[in-house]
Amino acid sequence: MASAPVFAQSVTGAVAGRAEAGTQVTISNPSTGLSRSVTVGSDGSYRIAQLPPGQYTLSTGSGEPLSVGVSIGGTTTVNLSGAGAVDLAAVQVIGSRVINQVDVRSTESATNIRREEIARMPVDQSLGSVALLAPGVVSSGATFGGLTFGGSSVAENVVYIDGMDVTDPYRRQGYSTVPFGFYEEFQVKTGGYSAEFGRSTGGVINAVTRSGTNEFHSGAEFTIEPRAWTSSRKDHFHKDGSIDERDRTSRDGGSFYKANVWASGALIKDRLFFFGMYEQRDSKPRDVDTIEAWYTDSNNDFWGGKLDWQINDNHLLSLLAFSDEAESDTTKYNYDWDSATRGDEVGQSYDGSGGDNWSLTYTGNFTQNFVAKAMYGVNKRSATGGSPWDGDCSIVSRDSTYDEIFGPSTIQEGCHPSNASVSTRYDKREAARLDFEWTLGDHLLRFGADQQVMDSNSSRVYPGDGVSYRLTGISDDTNRQLPNGANVPAGVNAYVDARRYITGAPVSTKAQAVYIEDNWNVTPNLLLNIGVRGDKFENTLASGATFAKADFGDMVSPRVGFSWDMKGDGSTKLFGNAGRYYIPITNKLTDYFGGGTTDEHTYYVLDRMEERTDPVTGATYLFPVIGAQIGDVNTEGNVPAPDDVRTAVARDLKQVFQDEFILGFQQALNQAWSWGVNATYRKMTRAVEDVSIRHVEGCDWYSGDWPILNPGEKNTLWCPDTEQWVSFDNSKDGYITSGSDIVMGYKRPRRTYKAVEFQLDRAWDDKWALNLSYVWSKSDGNIEGPVNSDTGYNDTNLVQYYDHPAVNERFGPTFNDYRHQIKVRGSYKFNEMWSVGGTLSAHSGGPITAFGVRWPDDDRSAGGPSEFSGGGSGWLCESGCDSWTTREMVYTKKGGFGRMPWVTNLGASVMWTLPSDKVDLKARFSVYNLLNKQTEINVHSRYESTPGNKMPYFGEATVWQSPRYMQLVVTWNFF
Repeated sequence: MASAPVFAQSVTGAVAGRAEAGTQVTISNPSTGLSRSVTVGSDGSYRIAQLPPGQYTLSTGSGEPLSVGVSIGGTTTVNLSGAGAVDLAAVQVIGSRVINQVDVRSTESATNIRREEIARMPVDQSLGSVALLAPGVVSSGATFGGLTFGGSSVAENVVYIDGMDVTDPYRRQGYSTVPFGFYEEFQVKTGGYSAEFGRSTGGVINAVTRSGTNEFHSGAEFTIEPRAWTSSRKDHFHKDGSIDERDRTSRDGGSFYKANVWASGALIKDRLFFFGMYEQRDSKPRDVDTIEAWYTDSNNDFWGGKLDWQINDNHLLSLLAFSDEAESDTTKYNYDWDSATRGDEVGQSYDGSGGDNWSLTYTGNFTQNFVAKAMYGVNKRSATGGSPWDGDCSIVSRDSTYDEIFGPSTIQEGCHPSNASVSTRYDKREAARLDFEWTLGDHLLRFGADQQVMDSNSSRVYPGDGVSYRLTGISDDTNRQLPNGANVPAGVNAYVDARRYITGAPVSTKAQAVYIEDNWNVTPNLLLNIGVRGDKFENTLASGATFAKADFGDMVSPRVGFSWDMKGDGSTKLFGNAGRYYIPITNKLTDYFGGGTTDEHTYYVLDRMEERTDPVTGATYLFPVIGAQIGDVNTEGNVPAPDDVRTAVARDLKQVFQDEFILGFQQALNQAWSWGVNATYRKMTRAVEDVSIRHVEGCDWYSGDWPILNPGEKNTLWCPDTEQWVSFDNSKDGYITSGSDIVMGYKRPRRTYKAVEFQLDRAWDDKWALNLSYVWSKSDGNIEGPVNSDTGYNDTNLVQYYDHPAVNERFGPTFNDYRHQIKVRGSYKFNEMWSVGGTLSAHSGGPITAFGVRWPDDDRSAGGPSEFSGGGSGWLCESGCDSWTTREMVYTKKGGFGRMPWVTNLGASVMWTLPSDKVDLKARFSVYNLLNKQTEINVHSRYESTPGNKMPYFGEATVWQSPRYMQLVVTWNFF
């Protein structure tokens, strides 16, 4: 299942091996007419590179041709002499296919999966579902979702489509995509990838789309998911009997239907090919709560096409274009739970996403030993949202403490239908790259360069008067101190947290990279891969001023690997690699600081709730009447637009990197069975974050600012007081406690990942196939990565890990520490009409960690009661909680409150095929989460709202596994 490093983001493959010197080896693709020949070198080796994925025939002029499969990013080994040689003269039929079970020319860890294999199993139609088939990849239990590769956070991965990076440049947590039927093959890289790949400390999803051939083909596909085929979610209640904050879920659901038509063929035989697809999607999710219901209609289409111009056998030009632009409209209604009756319409909102994308790629084989490739592309994304109520209706929401005292709401509070910010964001990536491959005897030199210019233009503001009003309850016998230091007056049992939040500005990032590597056959059986990559980037503001940058010398990534063909026949290999991987700053970070952010909290006594009239519908709703203000406005979250970025970004800012080491073994037991084992170690010791700087020796100006630093390391900032640069060791300086005036620094960030992976594979032989993997892993440290899944905060690089030293002082299991992972997938063909498939994934639960709000000798908050913000202390107050001088506190470890349960997901499918040579008609019925497990996968981690005031639902679930659902996919292909 491992794949070799093939350049230009691995959208092609290769065939290589040993043969008699001077022999001419020819490879041909009968579907496209492509044919290439090479002469075996004096050392007895040959290699044919830059082959589009597909089925080829290999010949030497004697005997029958041999059928050879070529995969993306892989090198299929076919030895025609020596150990493991294939005697072409003895091959009688082309059906004798070479199965590449052990890729002895690969030094990385990756999983390749073709479209035909996925069609035999219950795999949902998304890139994420394909990635989850690979060992070590887990669906995160974070409230914001995503995939974790090898213990990394969900914001550290990269996605490519036909060699173009389509990863979200703003938060690095999403990606552009095309319909499932548009893809040809997938490669999931989980570690050890070569120097051409960068900007990732997690994993890589590499997909290639379908192309046309000489034969005209067309087809249609229908996907059906009626609401009746989805099991009901459970209504969840707290231990005290109150309903969960997400309200009712048992009547949620919705239907999903889509249909596509496609066609492919040759406009000019053997030269110009096309593939085109149009897809219509109709999605109608429903969210039904106790007194409100949201009905969403998302009726969108997709178009995409690909042109391949095979100018001749040595030169190819490919054009890919697609649009994944989509919009959904949501209508909010009153709802009566007891009578199950939907009432009057009370709101509307809309959301938009996606954009137009295209790439142009040229591949040239100039000689037998020299190949060049060039690619240019544009990737567009958007995220928009709004409502007709935005101008007049403010957000009104409840904290769980308010429900605890006053009970759940029975009348609509606030008139805004979604309680969402008015937000817009448009992202555009222009990507260009050049790659070269040059064979010099025993050395295969690969080198190249790429550039990405990523622009983001965003804005976000609360609707109505620009303030979000959160109702919070507070009982008489709890600590009544607020985050601004003021106390809630005696006798008051409800207050309002009025938050004003405004952010957004046009920002841009220019990222560049160069790389070179040598694949050196030291001996016929030993390959060394030695490479180095250099990255640079520059983040700029709307004015064009530089916000942050790094040069090539600041981001040098050495990579080295080896592969030893132990028996010399391509059946057994020992491999390993070591490398450094850098990850750049996101546009979100530049946007937040470069454009300035207003983030203020004002606290008021809640006098009462009064009735008001909806400006759009005329309906009645409740709105808080605020009373006396409690203390000063809390402006700690404000980040003014910097006039001088020297105070906002450290002069010597160093970039985040991860070191990785892998050692593995693979063996083909026979033509069908193979197995492998490998061990992985990853270590990250640096972060780039906004850090609360309240003390710098020699510069009193820093008494409450949040510059971008390398926490726990030496940093240099500009001091406006002295008009000089000031350097300080942030592991010893940078923070001063409130009250006791103790000067201290921040712990240096650290995250380590250790894993052992075992895999057993039985290749498909037109009858059955099986793959089984087990991973034991341990991920621990004092930082998860650039997001904080424990508390549900997903603003990449802005997750408040360093807003207080208490937040990152604890080392222990991280949120993505899933110790045991088991995966099984397989398929079985009964006859030409019926076949079945199955998947099973199971992983142990993640750790449960408690987050308090203070720590010893300090009266400044290290976190708050909100579930979806960062920060938090491991110290919990037991007595004397009213003052920092009297507090008795107890320290809790990360993961100190046990673990969540195992998460198991069983899928099953049955496929019916019309037994006809003239009609290709198939129907696959799949059941996902067959056992209807709805296991908790995340919990409330906030332990205190104020010192000694325990949150009511700590340790209770917040996110559950999705229920069982069924899907019918019907495909009808025409010839």
